[in-house]
This record gives sequence, C-alpha cells and structure tokens, in this order.
Amino acid sequence: MATINLRPEERIDSLGKSGRQIIQNQEEFCFSLDAVLLAHFPRYGRCCRVLDLGTGTGVMPLLIADQAAHIEAVELNTAMADMAARSVALNGLTERIVVRQGDYREIENLYPPESFDLVLSNPPYRPVAHGQVNSRPGVARARHEFTATLAQTVRAARYALRFHGRLAMVHLPERLGEIIVALATNQLAVKRLQFVQARAEQVPNMVLLEAVAGGAPGGLQVLPPLIVYGVDGAYTPQVLRYYQ
Repeated sequence: MATINLRPEERIDSLGKSGRQIIQNQEEFCFSLDAVLLAHFPRYGRCCRVLDLGTGTGVMPLLIADQAAHIEAVELNTAMADMAARSVALNGLTERIVVRQGDYREIENLYPPESFDLVLSNPPYRPVAHGQVNSRPGVARARHEFTATLAQTVRAARYALRFHGRLAMVHLPERLGEIIVALATNQLAVKRLQFVQARAEQVPNMVLLEAVAGGAPGGLQVLPPLIVYGVDGAYTPQVLRYYQ
C-alpha cells in the first residue's frame, strides 16, 4: 500500500475482510451500512464497467474492486473526492478505479452516453424541506437533496447506462412510489427489490433495488427481507459476512 499523508481531522479505517483501508474525516460524511449493503447487492462481472454516482469517500468502489473490470466514481464535494482518490492510491487501485470530482447533474460533461454496464447510487434520501438538516455542510449534502434530487440522480443513471444495463440503488421505503415513477419516466424497469429491517419485528428502514435500462415491465423479483440485527443485538450472519 502507498504511504498517504493525512490532513487534520482525517483518519484511516479498515474495510474488514477486503483487507483494504479508507480515509475518512469526522467533519464530513462517513460511510454507513447502507453503502456496504448496496455494494454487495448487484451481481458483477469481470468485464463490467461500473459508475458510482456520488461516491463520497469511495467506499463502494473499494469494496467491489476485485469484481469489476473498471470503476468510475464521481463526487461533487471536493474534499470527499480528494479523500476517495487518496484512498484508491492507498490501496494500490489507481489502475482499476478512477475518481472524478464533478457534478453528475451535468453528466453529459463527464462521460459519453451509454458508457457503463452498471450504475451504483446511494443518493441523498430526503427532500430539503423534510427532516432536520445536519449542521455540518458535508453531512447535510449527503442526507438531503441540496445538490441532487431523486429525479436528477435517475436521469444521470439512465444517461450513463447502456441498453439493458442496470442501476442499483439504496433508498427509503417511504419514497418507493416516487422512485418507481422516476425510473419509469427514464425507461428503467425495477427487476429486483429487497427491504432491509433493523430487526425482524421492525418495519423496513431501507430498500435495495435493481432496475434495467429498457427493460420490459413485469418480472419483479422481491427477495426475502434482509435483517441487520439478531435477538442478541449483534449483526446477523447475512450482514456479518460482508465485514468478516
């Protein structure tokens, strides 16, 4: 691994069984379980070209680097993009992962159309007027749609995907109706869906979905719910395998 100089407030965290490490800053948004679950949700291929829209500190590209041919990661926040790029270098993955600082709302300025087989998206979950906004700007932008709305994210994904390419997304169950409408508007058909529950007796708090560009309606596969914590309060085996 390369030697990386850390900036104030930065730290290096382990990514578990991958053996990789990631640079994070406690004043910015740090990745959480939703990114880990999304990274493991789609199927990849050795020839697969992947685009991560809003990569943050680059956790998903680092987790899937062995499973895809090439990964592009776009991030608007300059500080986050810099951390992501240095994490890629730290792990010796610069030939496989490219981090680009840019605004995917203007994706036409970043990539040619239909350039990718798979797009990953862990977008801001809440409209600006909904919920309490975090006082830290970097965290606020990651959680609320200050920089990209759901519609803008889906449009960017469709632009980037080849015909029959796939979009994998994690979002809130309460917005599933909006998500399906936005996908249909952009000729994306949902084909796989899985709800995530903190505990078996609780309602879902996340939804993972995969949609196909130009896919025919119907044929939706609803997977059994993914339960995060067991009765003992520890991660379930299904989640723990992503970490250990």
